Amino acid sequence: MADEVCERDSGELLASKLGTKEFWDEAYSAELDNFHDTGDVGEVWFGESSMNRIIKWIKNCPNIRKTSLFLDLGCGNGILLVNLARHGYTSLIGVDYSEGAINLAKSIAVAEQVKIKFLVCDILNTSESSAMCTGKKFDVCLDKGTYDAISLNPEDAKGCRVKYIDNVFSLLAAGGLFIICSCNWTKTELLEQFKDKFEFLEDLPAPSLSFGGQTGSTVTTLVFKARNT
Repeated sequence: MADEVCERDSGELLASKLGTKEFWDEAYSAELDNFHDTGDVGEVWFGESSMNRIIKWIKNCPNIRKTSLFLDLGCGNGILLVNLARHGYTSLIGVDYSEGAINLAKSIAVAEQVKIKFLVCDILNTSESSAMCTGKKFDVCLDKGTYDAISLNPEDAKGCRVKYIDNVFSLLAAGGLFIICSCNWTKTELLEQFKDKFEFLEDLPAPSLSFGGQTGSTVTTLVFKARNT
């Protein structure tokens, strides 16, 4: 899978089935059946170490309170929010365009006895994302792999990325925080893509790996702040 998602053509990632709703519907349907059969919650995207780095940063951030309003974009099985709930965060919402993912996340939250709101929502659908902002915008938006998947969309991936960035910005309160975890884009690329709407705050570096004389990280995790309009 890594070979497939990292191929590029003129600076863009090549289209992949990983950028389609059909792929994720099928994947999460299988994971939901497996959870009911075995109790296995499924894959933790980018591994537990990446998730733990994000949670550690959140816990140490003085501007994030236990009651801050979180939105996990493309939450999948919801494990990131489940772990935030375990650490005492109380205002947690997860969205995914796959109904199977949301059903899995809800089932896991019930089993773990944590209170999290999960909704079926396509972040690229402006009307659906706008509906979530009724009354209050979010203090923190999280993305662990969703932007990667959108970047692999077979239909106008670049346009989808632009729409994603605009919609995420509209979801955040003034000065709200956006934490993104990617295995497809480098820090330099993400800074360029998000610079118009977001101010870079911090890099949460993964351990470096060396191979063939080259040293680097397999995962890029960055923290941004929504620019004031």
